[in-house]
Order: sequence, then C-alpha cells, then structure tokens
Amino acid sequence: MVDARAGAGYDAHRRAGCSDMRALVCSSTHRISYTAFSHEMPRRSFFHLAVVGTLAAILVMSPATLRAQDGVRTTPPVEEPHALTAFRRSAVALGDSIVELARDQLGRRYVFGGASPRRGFDCSGLVQYIATMLHIAIPRTARLQARAGEAVAKDTAQLLPGDLVTFGRGSRITHIGIYVGNGRFIHASTKAGRVIETALIRPPARGIKPWQGVRRIALADVDTLSTADAPLH
Repeated sequence: MVDARAGAGYDAHRRAGCSDMRALVCSSTHRISYTAFSHEMPRRSFFHLAVVGTLAAILVMSPATLRAQDGVRTTPPVEEPHALTAFRRSAVALGDSIVELARDQLGRRYVFGGASPRRGFDCSGLVQYIATMLHIAIPRTARLQARAGEAVAKDTAQLLPGDLVTFGRGSRITHIGIYVGNGRFIHASTKAGRVIETALIRPPARGIKPWQGVRRIALADVDTLSTADAPLH
C-alpha cells in the first residue's frame, strides 16, 4: 500500500519544487530581459541623441548657409583707419583737379619751351603749369618729370586720373602727358600743333613715341616731389 501522506508529501514537495523552478526560471528570465533592456537602452539613447544633435545643427546652420548662398556678407567688413580713408579721398580729389585743369587747356597751341596759356605749351611746360597751379613743385623737363612722384606699374588697370604718362625710346624720355581716365591722356602734341586728348594705347606709327612708364604726383601729403633717388623709365 502506498502511504497517502507520503504521496501527499511527495506531491507537495513536487509542487513546491515546481514552484521553485518556475520562480527560478521567471527570475532568470526577468534578469535576462532586464539585462537585454539595460544593454539596449544606451544604443537607443545614443541614436536619439545623434538625431537630436543633427537636427539642432541643421537648424543653427541653415540661416548662415542660406545667407552665404544668397551672397549676403555674414562677417562685418574691415574698416580702413579714418586717416587713410581721408588720404585716399584727398589724393583722388587732387587727381581729379589735375584732369580738370588739363582739359581747360585743350586746343592751346603747341610752342616749344612754352609753359603758359597765353604763350602756349610744350609737353613738359603743360605738366609743370598744371602742377604749379595746384602747388605741386616738379622739374621743368620731361626727362626729370619722369622721375617725380611715385612709380606706378605700366598697366592701365593701375592708372588713376592725374597720373603722368611718359614716352620715349629705350631709357630716354622725350615726351610726357597727363592720364585722364578711360585709357586716354592729354598732352601738348608737336604733330597736332596743339594740346589734345588721345588714346594712350596706339598702334605703332611714325612720329608716335612708345609708352614708357607712369608716375603718380597726386599724393595729397607732399607739396614738393623729390627726384633725387627716383629711377628713370
């Protein structure tokens, strides 16, 4: 015969054992689930943070990008010192005055050695007369005038109204005029017999001297221009 109590005890023990096993399995499953969740959380959090950071960068950078695409300056321009700005304006104004005075002499007759409207002009006499009217002291001859002021590159893009343009062959300067802008200059022409305005760049021809160099006398801060150390063109 089988002892009912023994069977009951066995069943109870078995049920208890099963309960313990279920508890153990449930506990293990819970731990596994928690562990998996705890390992998954950083990956999700990192992904979310990356998305949020990317969106924030786009929102911050978009206006600057749009402004750059539209050609709008996003940084303030560098300002020149006031003294330098005033100097540039003064030099430009002086150059414009040289041009205005030169145009006032258009049509005056050419006279070798002439240096006044009443008598007439030769090329260097015209330049010296206009410079003197503006209290700029320069030498009398074209050769010495080609050493006055500051040298400028022989490039029409670098020229300013009021610059002196010199002509000759080799290192010998035999003619001079005043640049007035737009590729043109004013000079007392022996060929025309008067003061004329003509193109600076001309095709080679008999009686036309090649363009040699440029001197800038509209410096705004000097009344007398030294020629002692200036090279010839």
